[in-house]
Amino acid sequence: MSQVLAGRRSRLFWSWSAVWLFYMTGPIVHAWHQPDPLRRAAGLAAALAFCATYLVGFFSIRRHFGRTAEPPALTRAVLRLGAMAALAAVLTVIVGESGLTSLVYMAVMAVFSLPARGAWSFVLACTACAFVLPRAVPGWDGDIGLTFAVMVAALAVWGVTRLVQRNAQLAEAREEITRLAVAAERDRFARDLHDLLGHSLTVVSVKSELAGRLVQLAPERAEAELADIQRLVREALADVRAAVAGYREMSLGTELASARSALDAAGIEADVPVTGEEVDPRWQELFAWVVREGVTNVVRHSDAKHCWIRLGRAAVEISDDGRGPSGDGSTGAGHGLDGLRERLDAAGCLLSVGRREGGGFVLRAAASAS
Repeated sequence: MSQVLAGRRSRLFWSWSAVWLFYMTGPIVHAWHQPDPLRRAAGLAAALAFCATYLVGFFSIRRHFGRTAEPPALTRAVLRLGAMAALAAVLTVIVGESGLTSLVYMAVMAVFSLPARGAWSFVLACTACAFVLPRAVPGWDGDIGLTFAVMVAALAVWGVTRLVQRNAQLAEAREEITRLAVAAERDRFARDLHDLLGHSLTVVSVKSELAGRLVQLAPERAEAELADIQRLVREALADVRAAVAGYREMSLGTELASARSALDAAGIEADVPVTGEEVDPRWQELFAWVVREGVTNVVRHSDAKHCWIRLGRAAVEISDDGRGPSGDGSTGAGHGLDGLRERLDAAGCLLSVGRREGGGFVLRAAASAS
């Protein structure tokens, strides 16, 4: 269907362009009535070649502006105008004053294909020819109408050209916006999967190690841990499916309960609020991501014995008594903190990481106004 529409638009454009060549009928008729057969053939050939060059050039420029807002190639434009000027000169020598009609088409082509300064210099040259030649050549009328036609045609086409270029620029801007939106969505999805699976798989790994140690010592406890691992795997799968569908929402209360479970399984004493009701509802989902990432890093990297989570109306803080941050302020957490910082920046919140007083690591997120 799109190819059919494109073909129809192409034919319509050819027809619209060819209509304006009606004004070249004057030179063609004069060439046809030349008494000398050689001059007649040369005049007709020059007129038809001029029309063909104009049409092909016009169509080429139209296709160019359909792809980009940049000006056409200068070398090709100069060669095309040079060919048209040579053909127009031959035609004018053969048929006389009516051949000057070609100046209108050359001015139009210059505005379409040359940069602004070069185009208007060429238009002024065509205008000067239209004004001077009829007065300089004996027997010509010297009518001012041709001079006026050259300028009006050039101005009209200049306006059309600006409109075409603006439309092309708008199309390029839309394409760039679409590309950036796709890239942003790809980053968001990658960040969500990292945060979702990183935490879940960390807890599964810790619980698997614990279950392995308990198989001989406390089989019932090991069985409970294995059942919990199955539950976590099912939840992780459901989270991934929900993330793919784009409907997943984080719950701060759920993440706090998950944090207690993960810390307990890792043998880390947890001081975690039971609920997140004191947090402003605007920030609860965002702080749920902070709790998930912070606790995941504590379990993975800290070698801590204690972990504390503190909540405020517009702030959350996770701290531990483990190894603390490295010299550059990171904990070896990979892309997790980078993704979390991007998420918080987009929501107008600040993320700070550093060493806890007394040893260990502290991660704090807060709304900018707090």
